[in-house]
Amino acid sequence: MTLAAGASGEPVRSGTLDPSYCPLCGQANRCVMEVEKQTGLAQPPCWCTTATFSPELLARIDPARRDLACVCAKCAALGRQGSAGG
Repeated sequence: MTLAAGASGEPVRSGTLDPSYCPLCGQANRCVMEVEKQTGLAQPPCWCTTATFSPELLARIDPARRDLACVCAKCAALGRQGSAGG
């Protein structure tokens, strides 16, 4: 399968956001739930199941792309830092 860059630089597959990439930065999100879907092999719980995502961080995701791919750990951490700073 060939990946191409979308309008904001994120990888896309078949005209939609590739769920294995962060919708904010376009880097691999390392979502084990997506790995499990792709491989059929059970995975340990994903880091994101215990992470806190600030409303400000989630608001940065284009509404048309929400719930299609996980935010990566780096963006989640940056979002926490940004919301903690006021």
